[in-house]
Formats: sequence, C-alpha cells, structure tokens
Amino acid sequence: MAVLSYKDLLIWQKGIDLAVDVYQLTKDFPEAEKYALSSQIRRSASSISANIAEGYGRNSTKSYSQFIKISRGSLYELETHIILAEKLGYLCAEELLIKIKSQIQEESKMLTAFIKKLEKKDLTVL
Repeated sequence: MAVLSYKDLLIWQKGIDLAVDVYQLTKDFPEAEKYALSSQIRRSASSISANIAEGYGRNSTKSYSQFIKISRGSLYELETHIILAEKLGYLCAEELLIKIKSQIQEESKMLTAFIKKLEKKDLTVL
C-alpha cells in the first residue's frame, strides 16, 4: 500500500491510539495535578503523532527524520512521566497502564525502525 498521507502510517495511527489511552488514564488524576503532571503527560502523548504529521508535511527526508526523532523524544518523555505518576500513586487503572506501557514499547521500536529507514532511503520511495 502506498503512503498517500501521514494518516496511512501505522506509527501515526498507533500514536493517536496511545494518546487517547493516555487521556483516559489521566482523567482521574488529583485536581492539584490538572495543570501539572497530567498536562505534561497529555502534551507529550499528543506530541508523538503531531510531530509525525508535521514532519511528513515538510517534504524533506532530512527534516522528516528530525521530526520522527522528536516524536521518539516525546515518547520517552511520556514514559518518564508515566513512571513518575505511577510512583506517586496516581495511576489506578492497572489494565490500562499495562496496555500503555506495551504501546510505548511498540511505538519506540517502530519509530526507531522508521528513522533508520528514512536515513537509508529517499522519502519518495516510501
């Protein structure tokens, strides 16, 4: 299947799914965290797919690769915030937390593989 849009990319689709799950996970955070850790977690989660989309629109393989790296950085930021929230006892939805940790692992592998592919080939080949 040809990639006609960033929305065709599995890494973007999975990034959206991850962000939706993160929003669900953080909806019951303490009120004191509404504009602090909860906000940081949500911003880092939504930034993953947003950077994939923005990089796609740059029409430059080098620029696109950089935006995918930024997405991966946002993913690691998200993972760090999730670990902190877990240690603070803010995460009660154990099943959803396990799912999100798995999604983070999968997205990390996919982003790293995509970066390697971009660095080896011209974007038009994708």
